[in-house]
Amino acid sequence: MRIYEGSPRQDFEEVFRSIGAFLDRRAMRDILLLEVPDGYVVQGLVATQSSSGSWSETVGTVVKETLTYLDDDIAKFMEEAVRRRGTGEPPGAPQAGSHERALRVIGRWMDEQKPRDVFLFEQDGAYVVRLFTTGQAGSHHVLAEFTAEDVDGLVARAPSLRARSGVAAAPAEGAPASGTTPEAGS
Repeated sequence: MRIYEGSPRQDFEEVFRSIGAFLDRRAMRDILLLEVPDGYVVQGLVATQSSSGSWSETVGTVVKETLTYLDDDIAKFMEEAVRRRGTGEPPGAPQAGSHERALRVIGRWMDEQKPRDVFLFEQDGAYVVRLFTTGQAGSHHVLAEFTAEDVDGLVARAPSLRARSGVAAAPAEGAPASGTTPEAGS
């Protein structure tokens, strides 16, 4: 991410959390997220309501929508999210949606991997992530899958990780899905 070049920590956790909150507000599902040089391209399915009077059209249709988020857009999303979190929303205020929660914890895992490029897709609450990483062994792709259960486990562990801020979690604990390890996708 260009907006984070030179910073001591890539912050996919906050970026993805912010994108996820926007996608939740759009009620987007089956998303595909691709990092590009100046931001992200996101595609997903969105239900639309028809304004005509026939019964079959009032149910609506599902259309594929493509959104482009430039680095400046993401910075604004993140600033809005920080302001919302600092307000101490009253009880009964809307909680984080499924994409916001899932993309936040997957983003945290990604921060630990220190990727240079990201491709992610979601279907039915499960996520597949392909990262391009560079290290002492050279550059390679890492492939990981997060099932809906994996995401729920990571979300449940998130408060303890925040309490230990700065301490990395054991990578095998809760991510990625069993049978798929980062090394398997090299």
